[in-house]
Amino acid sequence: MNINWKYNIGLLFIAVLITILPFMIVKNSDFAGADTQAKNTTQEISKDFEPWFSPFWEPPGTETESMLFALQAAIGSGIIFYCIGYLKGKNDANKK
Repeated sequence: MNINWKYNIGLLFIAVLITILPFMIVKNSDFAGADTQAKNTTQEISKDFEPWFSPFWEPPGTETESMLFALQAAIGSGIIFYCIGYLKGKNDANKK
């Protein structure tokens, strides 16, 4: 097994641990985001406000919603930086 392969597996394990560990340590936490605060403020200002639609799936808790948002951001940045690295490597290979 190549040393880079072991290094990558180690980094992946650490990333998974960093993602899961806070949910195991902090119980009954509330990570309300801007959407929740905006909805509450709107309902305070206009008591008869009714949303136009409702979500088809509600996450089990606000921490799950935050985790899914962070996962979406991580996947998106991974794709973007992979493409940048690929293009840089291709450019460097063409120069040689």
